[in-house]
Amino acid sequence: MAVKVLIPAPLRRYTGDQESLELEGGSVGEILDDLTGRYSELKKHLYGEDGKLRNFVNVYVNDEDIRHLQQQGTAVQPTDVISIVPSIAGGL
Repeated sequence: MAVKVLIPAPLRRYTGDQESLELEGGSVGEILDDLTGRYSELKKHLYGEDGKLRNFVNVYVNDEDIRHLQQQGTAVQPTDVISIVPSIAGGL
């Protein structure tokens, strides 16, 4: 089952400059596995050495933060949209 994944601008260079992708999986974790399997350079930007999603990487299913759902076990449907939103820090 293909689910639409929105790729944020800072990470598009690792996905051939694609704004979105249709990826296979029944859960957020399966979708992210498909994504990093296709685009291996992206994995280090999403996951730490411990294999967990980095703290500054936020993932949403239809505008709902997966941290408030079942995290990577969150089930997805073909009509869902997954958004990857890296936190940006900075300042003076």
